[in-house]
Amino acid sequence: MVLGNGVLKSVMKRGLRRPFGILPTTSQILVCNKSSKSEPLLLRLLQEPISGFKIALDFEEDLKLSNHPFSWGPLVTALRSSSPQKAQLVLEWKLEKMLKKHERDHHCYSELISLCEKAQNVPFAMRVCTSMEAHGIRPTSTVLNSLISTCLSSGNVMTALSLFEIMERSEDYKPNSVTYNAFISFYSKLGDAKAMQAWFSARKAAGFCSDIQVYESVILGLVKSKDFDTADRFYEEMMLSGITPTVAILETMLDGLCERKKLGKIKVFLKFLLDGGWGLNGKMAEKLLALYLEQGKVEEMEELLGVLAMSNPDPRVLPQVHCGIIRMYASADRLDDVEYCVGRMLKVGMSFTCPDDIEKIICSYFRRSAYERLEMFLERIHGSYLITKSTFDLLVAGYRRAGLSEKLDLVVKDMKLAGFS
Repeated sequence: MVLGNGVLKSVMKRGLRRPFGILPTTSQILVCNKSSKSEPLLLRLLQEPISGFKIALDFEEDLKLSNHPFSWGPLVTALRSSSPQKAQLVLEWKLEKMLKKHERDHHCYSELISLCEKAQNVPFAMRVCTSMEAHGIRPTSTVLNSLISTCLSSGNVMTALSLFEIMERSEDYKPNSVTYNAFISFYSKLGDAKAMQAWFSARKAAGFCSDIQVYESVILGLVKSKDFDTADRFYEEMMLSGITPTVAILETMLDGLCERKKLGKIKVFLKFLLDGGWGLNGKMAEKLLALYLEQGKVEEMEELLGVLAMSNPDPRVLPQVHCGIIRMYASADRLDDVEYCVGRMLKVGMSFTCPDDIEKIICSYFRRSAYERLEMFLERIHGSYLITKSTFDLLVAGYRRAGLSEKLDLVVKDMKLAGFS
């Protein structure tokens, strides 16, 4: 069976439909940074008029593109954001080049279809496939997988399903594990646990063993859909099969535990991470910090600080944990603990970053009428933290309420020196 002469034409006759409520078209915007190799070319191409655009591409190819490794993906994505018509012209230019030199390498056609995915251009991806056939090149599973992926990324689910049916009926390009993974990943991103598990079961029934990619998609999709118990089951199944979890899986499992507030299981999970040599990254630490702050679990936060000290975390996370611990001690008016933790934080070269943390400490000193200790605290952070107007206002109100006119005068003076009236 030749795909373009039969079933694919029927798919195209039905139209490239995007069912309402399945998936909105994704806007892919790439901001090229200064180190990007495609940026100079992108800037030149954006300046080219449409009439001379393909000529400019010919010139660039003759100049350097054919002699140096070059990734077209970022360029097409950036052009789609800035000039969709020029992104389309890049695809046309590449196809014309391939057909002109009678390219027969299926991989080249598969890569071009993947570029169509970057451009969110399903009709042209179909055109690439039919052009292959018109030149006597039969499609392969890899080519059709790229086509399915392009359809799914644009929300053309019905077209993707029609292509899957074509593959099932064929003898030469049967669905493989990549085909099933594309659908599993698609429904995972939607958080459609039922459809995702149905495709997982179909993949298994087709004789394909579960791999790390499919487990990651399934676990992420289940947690996204709040089906935590099933996510736990798949995670345990994966671990029993000897597959090492990815960082994304570990982050997702911790998200699920935090959402359910399973403090005991979180402690066991943290031990597993440390024993396995993973440690905690910034995303994990922030999730735990938010939970512990919500639950008022200062002891757990102290443990988290110890874990992070051994994990080489994102440098922005440690100050957050230090301040979170201090904030909880301040809320409980545990001034000895506050002062110890402030000293511990300053000793390692960190300081406060949020006025709210400073103000919670000041309120604690005022509640305990510990005015001399408050003076010592302010002196201690002097030089590492610039007091804001809201903090000055709090000090003025506190000293006025306590009837400490001398201290009030000094604060007002410091406030004026800082530029606040």
